[in-house]
Amino acid sequence: MIGDLNLIAILLAALAASLSPGPASLAIAGTSMARGRRAGMFLTFGIIIGSLTWSIAAALGLGAVMMTNAWVFELIRYLGAAYLLYLAWRSTRSALSATPVETRMIQGSARLLILRGAALHIMNPKSILFFGALYSIGMPASASTQQLTLVVGAVGLQATIVYCCYAILFSSSKMTSIYVKARRWFEAVFAAGFGLAGLKIVTAKLP
Repeated sequence: MIGDLNLIAILLAALAASLSPGPASLAIAGTSMARGRRAGMFLTFGIIIGSLTWSIAAALGLGAVMMTNAWVFELIRYLGAAYLLYLAWRSTRSALSATPVETRMIQGSARLLILRGAALHIMNPKSILFFGALYSIGMPASASTQQLTLVVGAVGLQATIVYCCYAILFSSSKMTSIYVKARRWFEAVFAAGFGLAGLKIVTAKLP
């Protein structure tokens, strides 16, 4: 507790959200296993950019502004759902393909991976709702600029550590070997995860 700022509670809630299975963790795991640690790290960097974008927006009170302009929120919601369903379609197509993959040879463009990671998080409107609720509970209305900076920085650093650990863990040679042997099953799981996340966003009711 720093003054009226409950930093520990904020970090614990944010940690639970980062550790829980979701589009970000699924994307990092799949990319790291299929394309190696470098690709997983670049995707992670993009996801952190998206996470910080919503975290800063919530800290500045922009979440409330979005909620009063429902069309903005709805636009982001449907774009995010469409992107997740697109990822589900790609994973489904990969799961149905019997073509073997050379996991370490497919690295891709760093810029594209970063952009995809950022888009994955920015186009998920649940992020702004999460950060808005998190900050409204753990931060006083009179929070200073220094306190806001501290919280955004601490939450961002914690998320960076968690997601980087995902990339390192799933890019290990053992995990890569497991992925190569059971690639189609993994892709089926990713397809289901992305699909369910997309449908959940589409069917969610605007609070």
